[in-house]
Amino acid sequence: MIRTATPADLDAIVRLHTEARATYYSGHLPEEEYAGEAEVGRSRGGWARAIDRDGATVICAEPDGILAGVAAYAPRDGMMHLSQLHVSPAHWRKGVGTALHTACVAAWQRDGVADARLEVFVHNVRAQSFYAAHGWTADPDHPRAGSHLVLRLAVSAAAHQ
Repeated sequence: MIRTATPADLDAIVRLHTEARATYYSGHLPEEEYAGEAEVGRSRGGWARAIDRDGATVICAEPDGILAGVAAYAPRDGMMHLSQLHVSPAHWRKGVGTALHTACVAAWQRDGVADARLEVFVHNVRAQSFYAAHGWTADPDHPRAGSHLVLRLAVSAAAHQ
């Protein structure tokens, strides 16, 4: 169900990313800022770079052979950074997000990562609840970055979540 993304996944990843972002940005940002042609092009470039970049990891969740979720992470500023974790709304509440999260944490544990960080849109309460349930807490050093909350995970403690 979980596998490493390849360049052949790019179109499906961009579609899923755009669809997922619309669920939490709609009503808070103008549509062109999360689903407009320029933004989708920027997103495509970012995903393409992440898939091909040394040191970055992009994984896909595919229950029944259909891309249902995607996650991306890489070290940044001396800490592991979960930059993306998106699940297609059609697959919410089916364990896809948890499977992706579990795969990320397992990889970090294998690599000896102590802490991880992520940013979540302040209005995305659904994602905030998901992360809290998986052990993420407000980053005490940098609790906010613009319109995003910064969360931190003690990776060794996450094994017991």
